Amino acid sequence: MASTEENKATIEEPKLKGTSDEEAAVASQKWYSSSLVSSAIDVATIELSLRVLLFASTLTALVVMVTSKETELVLVPVLNIPVRRSAKFSHSPALIYFVAATAVACFYSLVTIVGTLYRILKPYPTTPLLLLYYVIWEVIILGILTAATGSAGGVAYIGLRGNSHVGWTKVCSTYSKFCKHAGSAIFISLFADVLLVFLISLSVHSLYRRIR
Repeated sequence: MASTEENKATIEEPKLKGTSDEEAAVASQKWYSSSLVSSAIDVATIELSLRVLLFASTLTALVVMVTSKETELVLVPVLNIPVRRSAKFSHSPALIYFVAATAVACFYSLVTIVGTLYRILKPYPTTPLLLLYYVIWEVIILGILTAATGSAGGVAYIGLRGNSHVGWTKVCSTYSKFCKHAGSAIFISLFADVLLVFLISLSVHSLYRRIR
């Protein structure tokens, strides 16, 4: 009888150990999942702040550039007669491209704010696919906005300094308000470019953590 009870004890003991190991594994998995969710929420909160800043900066740059209109009296070189002429963004293809690019970036940032809010409210299933879309589209938006900022900056520099080699005269001495608006919009757009670089890095980091 004693040997039979010992055999039962030896048979039942592994089951108990197996059950405790399984519970420990489940608890560990739950802890890892909860820590992963909390970490994802923290990263998404930072990301949301950056996206709100991106929306504010692109919207500000867009409004400042669109409203950069100034009318001044300009002397006609041959007749030497003062004529009222206006300077506005629509007179330059580079500035038109700048306005279009900032409008696209502004709309994109608004859409991604909604997507990031969804990720905060529902961290599961956190979509590695959504993060991948963020990376792809943000690289595209960064390229578009950087090219627009560079082209607008080139036009602004010519307006500020002119180019004596080809006979391009500087106009910022006449249209100072217009040049200040355009320069401010370009600097704000540069800030938006930096924000996009941070957002791409953050999305890549989050995607790496998910895949790992």
